[in-house]
Amino acid sequence: MPQPHPAPSARPAPAAPPGHHAPPAAGTAPLPAAPLPTAEEAVCHTLLNCLLREVATPEQQSDVTDGAVRIRLPRRGVHLRVRLRRASLLGAHRFTGPVLEERPEGWRALGWRELAEHVRAELTLRTGVPNDEFLDQLASSHRGVQAGLGARPAAGGDRYLESEQALLFGHRFHPAPKSRSAERGDWRAYAPESRAAFQLRHLAVRPDLLAGESLDRDATDLLDGLRPAPAGYRALPVHPWQYELLRDHPLLRRALARGDLLDLGPGGEPFTATASVRTLHGAGAFLKFSLNVRITNCLRKNAAYELTGAVALTRLLAPALDDLARRFPAATVLREPAFRTLALPGADGRPDLALYEGFGLIVREGVERALRPGVTPLLAAAVADEYPTSSAHISRLLAGAGPQEALDWWRGYLRLLVPPVLAAYFDHGVALEPHLQNVLIGVDAAGRPAQVLFRDLEGTKLLPDRNAALLARLPPEVAGPMTYGPQRGWDRVVYCLLVNHVAELLAALADLHPSLEPALWAAVRRTLRDHADEHGCPPRLRGLLAGVPLPAKANLLTRWERKADREAGYIRLPSPLALPPGAARPATRGAGPARLPDRHPTRTPARSTR
Repeated sequence: MPQPHPAPSARPAPAAPPGHHAPPAAGTAPLPAAPLPTAEEAVCHTLLNCLLREVATPEQQSDVTDGAVRIRLPRRGVHLRVRLRRASLLGAHRFTGPVLEERPEGWRALGWRELAEHVRAELTLRTGVPNDEFLDQLASSHRGVQAGLGARPAAGGDRYLESEQALLFGHRFHPAPKSRSAERGDWRAYAPESRAAFQLRHLAVRPDLLAGESLDRDATDLLDGLRPAPAGYRALPVHPWQYELLRDHPLLRRALARGDLLDLGPGGEPFTATASVRTLHGAGAFLKFSLNVRITNCLRKNAAYELTGAVALTRLLAPALDDLARRFPAATVLREPAFRTLALPGADGRPDLALYEGFGLIVREGVERALRPGVTPLLAAAVADEYPTSSAHISRLLAGAGPQEALDWWRGYLRLLVPPVLAAYFDHGVALEPHLQNVLIGVDAAGRPAQVLFRDLEGTKLLPDRNAALLARLPPEVAGPMTYGPQRGWDRVVYCLLVNHVAELLAALADLHPSLEPALWAAVRRTLRDHADEHGCPPRLRGLLAGVPLPAKANLLTRWERKADREAGYIRLPSPLALPPGAARPATRGAGPARLPDRHPTRTPARSTR
């Protein structure tokens, strides 16, 4: 039973050993003695983040006062409070300690389940729709965080893989970021938090029962060479957890009994689980497998159109990606040149969809060929994590650095990250999805940003009015899911780039130097303005510079309403890019935008609870 006003518990962050890519002393100093939250606190804080952003602040049911955030659940008559470590200009505050509920006898600490019950009841009354999955998903996420905080093997010598496996708490604006639901199998054997590395299972398949496409001989050779197949068969690598989930499928069992398929069992070199769980790294490439497992919002299965679409996008985007690589040589998009899957015919003679999608895998280029000499890739989500859980964290990259060095690091990173994303959208009608888990930050030997790599074409979409000729070359079932309208595409780009990515990494820098936050946002505005000055200032970019509200994906409400990610709505956040009163506005006519000041607007924490 939680007690009133317990002291916030803390656990020292694990000091992972430096890898063979370790930068010099400035980047490998011990992790700061920052406390990690307990699993109880982490789940409460994450749920409160979502509640504040998506419900309480839009309904004007929150305020910041006396170093704490207060939230009211008006339909339940509940008042909540949590202390602040640091207030945020975007409302993405840092919490500390337990969430408290006001009772007649005083404030009382809540456990995660009590808080979740309040949120569930409030959302049921707010929407008129119940959700009987909600508590189970939060319970699953709590178990995931608890397991991640428990004993796990020490990090190996590869700092990149350490960064992929560093996310103990997950997305802090998703209600259940560590939830995983599957009918069988122990997820910890395959989880990045467990530092999982394991052999793939392999099926030998008669060639007429394989489906796939490849634009790259190296990708084909990779799939064929991971495990030798007997004469008359070709190899199909399979995620071992997925095989466990699908092994009882009647068509699969009959095909194995007939000898159309051979189960070669586990073998070959180990592959390492990356942050997405189902994408594995090994043999110089990434293999993105299907997993019939719900992780956060979605069942992580490669739909048939996604298998075909990955290769189609790699082919169709080649001219655009080549142009971006020429203009922004320190930015690289990892392509997905091949897919392969099992095409066992069902009763209607067509490939059984459950097996076709369930055993489908996509080959993504590895980082090795894309990296510049001396550059180490690090997962952006690990660099920007709220807590220092790996040697990739910004507190390690900037260990001992002062405010000016931190600001210089930030300006250099923004120059690498922002311009190619804007150019892809405005110049090519391509909406990239540069959220924290889709970007690798390449750092040099001193920990400074030197390169960015974008990955995962599943989230990359085309604007149909700019790419009509390309889309016309595809079947409608592939072309349709590959597109976003202009507004939805822009919302997705701005959310992923500025709210999910830039704002979160900025927050981690502001944790090191709190007084820097206005200057960090001013650097973001300066980067946007410089791109506008050099490449024209279309209305959407002009709006960003003028401080229009920023779109934030509504993960809590999307999960509550059981919508697919593609149907997620957006909450509008007051922008820290807003101009101070009396500043010159960008020109609406003429050759280009007006020059904008770099001074950050003055804002008070009490009004920054978004």
